[in-house]
Amino acid sequence: MIRTRGQWIALIVFLVALAVLPHVLGPRLVAISTNMLIMAVVVIGLQINMGYAGQINLGQAAFMGVGAYATGALAIKFNLPFWLSIPLGGCAAAVFGFIFGLSAVRIKGFYLALTTIAAQTLFHFLILNLPQSWFGGSNGLTLEPAQIFGFSFVSETSIYYLCLGVTALMVFGAYGIVRSRHGRAFVAVCDDDVASGLMGINVVRTKAIAFLIGAFYAGIAGALWAYYVRFVAVDQFTLFHSIWFIAMVIVGGLGSITGALIGVFVIKAIQESFVTLGPGIVAQFPSLGGDVVFALMNVFLGGIIAAFLIFEPRGLMHRWNILKRSYRLWPFPY
Repeated sequence: MIRTRGQWIALIVFLVALAVLPHVLGPRLVAISTNMLIMAVVVIGLQINMGYAGQINLGQAAFMGVGAYATGALAIKFNLPFWLSIPLGGCAAAVFGFIFGLSAVRIKGFYLALTTIAAQTLFHFLILNLPQSWFGGSNGLTLEPAQIFGFSFVSETSIYYLCLGVTALMVFGAYGIVRSRHGRAFVAVCDDDVASGLMGINVVRTKAIAFLIGAFYAGIAGALWAYYVRFVAVDQFTLFHSIWFIAMVIVGGLGSITGALIGVFVIKAIQESFVTLGPGIVAQFPSLGGDVVFALMNVFLGGIIAAFLIFEPRGLMHRWNILKRSYRLWPFPY
């Protein structure tokens, strides 16, 4: 929560830096930044679902895919503008997530994780087996650029600003949700759902709403992704992606919207560093091959996640809070 003038100044400086970023960085770094903004929306939704409500979700990529396909179908079949198809794509993902959220009423832990994996499998099955005229089947969907008042979001800079505006709106909404009575209910259910029920909280509705909100955020991100790459296919939304979304939440810190943003930045920065350094490593050691470098990247990232789970399970945001408290108390030892 922003309480002081210094925090407001820091926020304004940060927003100005994001606004001028496309004019300072090259096209590739702008594209990476756009990707980070889209991933941030997905991970924030997962943070609300998992970090605040305590509901394990391994199907976030499937919910993202539902939003992308729904947006693409609405834009192609009904010629809806992007400012209407994007929220409708989020609503479609929210309905899909709500259905699987109902299963969280009776089960938890490992069994809930298996149920959300079923969402991932069902998404792929439906897209590939429904009539090809609906969602394109294995051929996918190709979208036209987003347009408003004759202006097309075609360049990297323009699509960056579109994603930045939507992401800022979703981040603002997420802070509002977690500070509302729904956010307090999420935390109570996460701590102890039995005690929450005795306190008068509707546990069934709270768990279902947590899945609905998380899926809605994923659907909005999927809609942005559809307009960003202008092509939607099932292999863009796999269980592998869902696992990395969870990794971003773990690294950033459970139960913190800011931590989700930090986790996205750290994981994506490491991934892109490997992508940048990979060709040089292969050139120096031809016997390794590109597949080995890709595998090493996953092993390295997996090791980072394991290290966080062992040594800092509360993530980077927890460590940052400790540093802030230490700074405020210095030089006193208590």
